[in-house]
Amino acid sequence: MDIRFLGHACFELSDGSSRVLIDPFLSGNPKAAAKPDELDPTHILLTHGHVDHILDAVEIAKRTGASCVGVVETANWLKKQGVEDVSDPNLGGTVEFDWGWVKLVQALHSSETPDGTVTYASGLVVSIGGKTVYHLGDTCLFGDMKLIAQRTPIDIALMPIGGHYTMDRHDAVVAAELIGAPTVIPCHYDTFPPIETDAQAFKADVESQTSSKVVVLEPGDSHSA
Repeated sequence: MDIRFLGHACFELSDGSSRVLIDPFLSGNPKAAAKPDELDPTHILLTHGHVDHILDAVEIAKRTGASCVGVVETANWLKKQGVEDVSDPNLGGTVEFDWGWVKLVQALHSSETPDGTVTYASGLVVSIGGKTVYHLGDTCLFGDMKLIAQRTPIDIALMPIGGHYTMDRHDAVVAAELIGAPTVIPCHYDTFPPIETDAQAFKADVESQTSSKVVVLEPGDSHSA
């Protein structure tokens, strides 16, 4: 299973036949590794409704016919924009596909869709290609990250570290310890000045204080799991 980092909190997970795009924010991202029309996902997963996670979802979904998943209010917004194939679980809900499944879990963060509809933020636990990936979404540190990982052991954690809008790299070290994933990939940093941070310092701290290894990806880089 390949994980491609496209910048900010956007990743594409691929098992060779399915391409699962998470939080497409490309056209407004100065460090994006691809343009929206260069991607051809089979599925789109959304953590929440903020523009820096959902900006290109409608355009990509309409062009490709990708199946979309988002918490119910976010899913309803997608439907209002004319996206046809949308699943609308709430927190705790699981959606199954031929490649695996995605479960929406708690994240502590604000959220609203571009039209101002208040919704919930979520994390995503994704089973694909024989691996379990936990995209934390935008969140602060909270203790039930450990419970989430106990319920479904995590192979790879995709973790925000930029601070200001999410937990910073110091709290993210604690999150890595709580989750206990063998591999941690940082995201949601360096896109804009308020979230600039030192990913290499995060890597050093995690690897000295926990059992996890950190893979720092530049936008466009991939990691095979």
